[in-house]
Amino acid sequence: MVRMTRPEPAPVRGYTATKDQLLTRLRRVEGQVRGIEKMVEEDRYCIDVLTQIAAIQAALDKVALGLLDGHARHCMREGAAEGRADEMATEMMAAVGRLMKRG
Repeated sequence: MVRMTRPEPAPVRGYTATKDQLLTRLRRVEGQVRGIEKMVEEDRYCIDVLTQIAAIQAALDKVALGLLDGHARHCMREGAAEGRADEMATEMMAAVGRLMKRG
């Protein structure tokens, strides 16, 4: 007899409610990166390429801030309920530190 098991439900994350928006933004960024690749292939003016890179960085920053917001409002709340508030805060601040390091 073959026993059928149900697949595990996907975990609920801080961004679950806005997942479609997040994926749309990331696909837009992906398109921008392809656009920069084409600009380089076409030997476009350096400053124009750098301007597009700055736009991508700003778009990724917006995605990151949205993820941090969801993490603070959802994941950290769950962590606090489980008695892990300090651990979760340390983890989040380390992530913020990594995001702020550039160049």
